[in-house]
Amino acid sequence: MNIQQQLALLSRGTLEVLPKGGLEAKLKLAEKENRPLRIKAGFDPTAPDLHLGHTVLLEKLRQFQQCGHQVVFLIGDFTGMIGDPTGKNETRPPLTKEDVLANAETYKQQVFKVLDVDKTEVRFNSEWFGKMSAAEMIALAGKATVARMLERDDFEKRYKGGQSIAIHEFLYPLVQGFDSVALDADIELGGNDQKFNLLMGRQLQESHKKTPQIIMTMPLLEGLDGVNKMSKSLNNYVGIEDAPSDQFGKIMSASDGS
Repeated sequence: MNIQQQLALLSRGTLEVLPKGGLEAKLKLAEKENRPLRIKAGFDPTAPDLHLGHTVLLEKLRQFQQCGHQVVFLIGDFTGMIGDPTGKNETRPPLTKEDVLANAETYKQQVFKVLDVDKTEVRFNSEWFGKMSAAEMIALAGKATVARMLERDDFEKRYKGGQSIAIHEFLYPLVQGFDSVALDADIELGGNDQKFNLLMGRQLQESHKKTPQIIMTMPLLEGLDGVNKMSKSLNNYVGIEDAPSDQFGKIMSASDGS
């Protein structure tokens, strides 16, 4: 595909592509350097199954593969133990390392129902965070301010509402952002609720003297309750490994408002 054909396909269905014109510039750079772009999307293994909500991102990753680019499917086995605070009004209970690793194995098995196994690089962010010293983690924490973190909508609401925010929750956007540094990501995909985290990746790449990634946000798929996004923690999801009869039953039982 030429660049305009790629742009038309890859931008279809997205909510935001930032900065404006960035995707076209990246595609032109890839053509000039005769190399594929590195496209990153991270998934925290907080429960055993991938679900239909995940396939929104996976289908977009598949389109990048069809355009000849390199997809990095990042399993957040380290970030999964922190717990993504996005959209939460209270601190999430931590998962054990054993739980996370068990869930990660099912992710590895399920993701290739959508992605091309020969064009997918599967990585775990414990590869770099497992080796990071306490001093290096403190240095990473120094890349952002408390004021910047409180600009994030869910943190701001919890702070103003007098609800607790644990220090480790502030680390989550930094840790997710550093993944983009470690992987030399050209583009990162995420749900529209992940915009703050994706932008943090750009900020950290710049602070590490790397070319900042383009971010692309995708719409969230509503869950079976018709109110919240499809989520494993809310148990309102349809797993991609569910039997067809179970998938049909769950979808038919969804709230009329969804």
